[in-house]
Amino acid sequence: MTDLALKIHDLGKSYGQGWLQTVEAVRGLNLEIRRGEIWALAGPNGAGKTTTLHCVLGLLKPDRGSVRVLGKNPADPESRRSLGFQSEMFFSYPYRRAEDALRFYGQLSGLKGVDLERRVDRVLDRLGLEGVRHQWLRTFSKGMMQRVGLAQSLLHDPELIVWDEPSTGLDPEGRRLVADLASEFRKEGRTVLLSTHILSDIEKVCDHVAILGQGQMLLSTDMTALLQTHPGKTLEDIYLETVKGADHAR
Repeated sequence: MTDLALKIHDLGKSYGQGWLQTVEAVRGLNLEIRRGEIWALAGPNGAGKTTTLHCVLGLLKPDRGSVRVLGKNPADPESRRSLGFQSEMFFSYPYRRAEDALRFYGQLSGLKGVDLERRVDRVLDRLGLEGVRHQWLRTFSKGMMQRVGLAQSLLHDPELIVWDEPSTGLDPEGRRLVADLASEFRKEGRTVLLSTHILSDIEKVCDHVAILGQGQMLLSTDMTALLQTHPGKTLEDIYLETVKGADHAR
């Protein structure tokens, strides 16, 4: 069994063809994430974070380079069974109740019977949704829908959890919940890759950070080592220096 949960090698992805202007979203990206690590992808809008995540999930096919999820191609059904994903803007079926929606997502993951019911109960409780399990999703606030999105990403006990802006719409209690979940996953040996603009959350949640700019890797390092080599500075300070330095170098 490989020790790497995720390996990205020389990843390249562009958009546009023919008369359309080609936009190089990701260029020569390399990243290795070991099992049990909590990583953040940070970078300004248009840096290539979501494109990278979609290549990891097998939703996009790279133009060059490779992605391996737990040693497998992301298009391999076995690798997809090991992935849990929550998108930045999570949408579901307004005519379903919370528990019914989660049953549906669990069935898509191959869960059934008593095991499905047990897992639905568990994620409803863990995400603070037990009290609204019978409520229609059309009545949910943005933050409550975000919790449903996080819940569905965890139903099938994935080995690699990919979250795109998991704290969007969450109140301070919800953001603390995301941090607590990440800590639990680390202890369980599960791996998390998340993309976020909330740098203070990265400091609390993640033990590694990768900063992207215009589709390229600007910095990839251990969080503790990064802060120790920049005494007196926050991650936000380091992030701004890194991104601005890259812009000036171009």
